[in-house]
Amino acid sequence: MVAVVINAVIGAGIFGLPSKVFALAGNYSLISFVLCAACVCLIVLSFAEVGSRFSTTGGPYLFARETYGPLTGFTVGWLVWVARITSFSANINLLPAYLGFFFPQVAAGLPRAILLTTIIVLLTVLNVRGVRKVADASNVFAAGKLLAFLVFIAVGLFFIVPGRFVLAAAPDYRSFSQTILLLVYAFTGFEMALIPAGEIRNPEKILPWALLVGMSIVVAAYIAIQVICIGTLPELATSQRPLADAAARFLGTGGAVMITAGIVLSLSGNLNILILSASRVMFAMAEHDQLPAWLARVHPRFRTPAATVVVAGAVNLALTLSGTFIYLVAISTISRLITYMITCSALPVLRRRVNVPKAMFHAPGGTAAAVLAVLICIWLLTNSTFVEARDTGIAIAVGLAIYLLHRRLRSPAA
Repeated sequence: MVAVVINAVIGAGIFGLPSKVFALAGNYSLISFVLCAACVCLIVLSFAEVGSRFSTTGGPYLFARETYGPLTGFTVGWLVWVARITSFSANINLLPAYLGFFFPQVAAGLPRAILLTTIIVLLTVLNVRGVRKVADASNVFAAGKLLAFLVFIAVGLFFIVPGRFVLAAAPDYRSFSQTILLLVYAFTGFEMALIPAGEIRNPEKILPWALLVGMSIVVAAYIAIQVICIGTLPELATSQRPLADAAARFLGTGGAVMITAGIVLSLSGNLNILILSASRVMFAMAEHDQLPAWLARVHPRFRTPAATVVVAGAVNLALTLSGTFIYLVAISTISRLITYMITCSALPVLRRRVNVPKAMFHAPGGTAAAVLAVLICIWLLTNSTFVEARDTGIAIAVGLAIYLLHRRLRSPAA
């Protein structure tokens, strides 16, 4: 489960964001990394306590449904699903470009389409065959990406130029807050580990521990990576591949190859977990009669929600090959923040109730930390653009239309 957390969080963001946040905030980007990590850790603590009360599939959808009722639960589940599907479509489109470093012929045209289709089919089959298979693959992907990061960090620390860490004029409020909002995308995704709780032994005890250990590893790795990028790459602000360019500086061509391989492993592990979480949240919604009942069917042999896995794979394939819905990636962060805000607000509500399962983990700071996490989410949401807010509203409206249509279609039978 620690590997699942790591694969869920470390996707594509960290391979491009070091240069983007440095361009906005310069050396103050290190402060952005630390502040974003602190903000996300407060949210993680709330998730750890709320998640420790439940042992069934659903994650944020389940938490919202049990705390605030079916309509809020569906809205959160829908936003979680949209964020997973669009993130998958965006991230998988990066794979041909990076694999093209080794096999140039797969970077474009028909070979690219065949490659993407093959990857999606293989990941779908893997998820149909069982969560144990997914976990085994997750362990391999996590080990591979962490090995690449470990070499990058261990060697890069010896090539840092201390003079590059001098603080110049501080960035303005807007630029600094934008860096933190950008970094939310890189630091989040941990909630995906909570979604398949129904397929985990003792999830109430295991998941809080896995969240805290996994996120501690991610935070340490991210901050070290930014330190090395600033200290070894003078042209960091304009670099399109900051980690690969930095590795080439102190490890030569072999370093660039290593980081490229790490990116491929990172993306593969992230895609694997995205299908897992997207299918399970849909399964949970169908299990609670908020989507058609056939989506809640379990495979008789593999004991997995095969129908929702296949649906998630098919939608992923359509979006990936058409590319027409890539714009939805812009609302991924804002969608996550809404679901985070609702889960954090559930902590004090559930603490006051007597008819809910006992929490197996108690977050330090409790209600005060949860309220602070909600305020952080609101602050981050205020830094989103009008387009992002509009698109999020459209996504919510589409989901509510599906919810109301399903209720109307099943009402005569009820």
